[in-house]
Amino acid sequence: MNHRVVVTGMGAITPIGNDVNEFFISVQEGKCGIDFIDRFDTQDHSVKLAAQVKNFDPKNYMDAKEARRMDRFSQYALAAAKEAMEDSGLDKDKRNPDRFGVIVGSGIGGIENIEKEAKTLFEKGPRRVNPLFIPMIITNMAAGNIAIKYGAKGICTNVVTACATGTHCIGEAFRNIKHGYADVMIAGGTESSITPLSIAGFSSLTALSKKTDPLRASIPFDKERDGFVMGEGAGILILEEYEHAKARNAKIYAEIVGYGATCDAYHITAPSPEGEGGAKAMVRAMEEAGISPKEVSYINAHGTSTPLNDKLETDAIKLAFKEVAYELPISSTKSMIGHLLGAAGAVEAIVCIKALENNFIPATIGLEHSDEECDLDYVPQRGRSEKLNFVMSNSLGFGGHNATLIFKNMEV
Repeated sequence: MNHRVVVTGMGAITPIGNDVNEFFISVQEGKCGIDFIDRFDTQDHSVKLAAQVKNFDPKNYMDAKEARRMDRFSQYALAAAKEAMEDSGLDKDKRNPDRFGVIVGSGIGGIENIEKEAKTLFEKGPRRVNPLFIPMIITNMAAGNIAIKYGAKGICTNVVTACATGTHCIGEAFRNIKHGYADVMIAGGTESSITPLSIAGFSSLTALSKKTDPLRASIPFDKERDGFVMGEGAGILILEEYEHAKARNAKIYAEIVGYGATCDAYHITAPSPEGEGGAKAMVRAMEEAGISPKEVSYINAHGTSTPLNDKLETDAIKLAFKEVAYELPISSTKSMIGHLLGAAGAVEAIVCIKALENNFIPATIGLEHSDEECDLDYVPQRGRSEKLNFVMSNSLGFGGHNATLIFKNMEV
């Protein structure tokens, strides 16, 4: 027996807001969260810009001892989970801990502490390395810390698929409930990789924008795009079996109705030619949702602002949607918050759910110069008010990982 899966809580830490409400108001306003990096000296770096989380104090979400034992990526995850759990209204004493799970991932994990402790090792010797170094850096610790905090004794794991991590985590959590293994899941992604080594590594890969104008750096689908802008943060959803949510009169934001996951099996960083893998993920998500391409109201694109990604994602949408592709509004909120890597799909899922709730299509704010190879409706500059029924979210990760989610308006 298949079960319906709904979203009953959300939490977000982002470059344009440290809670869901502030974040989505900023999205509606088309606010840009990109600025010059101030976390470390960029004098020797060719990349100067990033989308940093601002005004984040972990002590607002956890005690000081907890915070000291976590890398920043885990702090972000726990903070977003706190908001999501409070938003859901789940009563700790009235839920079955064995049917309550966590799937929260990070693409890179604790790279900030890897850099810090590597320096300690080389300068001061192995005995001075932090004894909590390993628990602080491994990617599963975001999920582990959340499970400990909320007593979730069901499945607890993390999917790590680079830039598709958040979407895969939500999709796998969705399947756990749909197929009867859990009643409630905490799902999403988190990342904090704005560090000297991470910026240098992505820069050496020629993946990052080297522009110095914050408003012209992350410009998905624009002819002048030259790479993505690193972002950071966390997005967490509370997924719940529909009857379980209904029995406690929970507020239901949206229903997850489709999930597609494929691999290009082509190249470690480049998407497959013509976007075949991404197209298949979209088609499979629509098949599971039982809808036709014409029923999709809006696509939140992966839209990284790299020359290859945006062209091939455009090709993938055309392959999946055929002639309907030209009628679809598509946008990339990475134009506002940069690329959150493992957290991107989770934060963008929140965008999709809030878009459904508000019947609002976010803009691609940096899009000024049309690219002949990117010729669809990317909602340039300003968002639109429009009735939305089914919304799609795409994520494409290094290694050829493709993931698509479809969210349904509960009024449909």
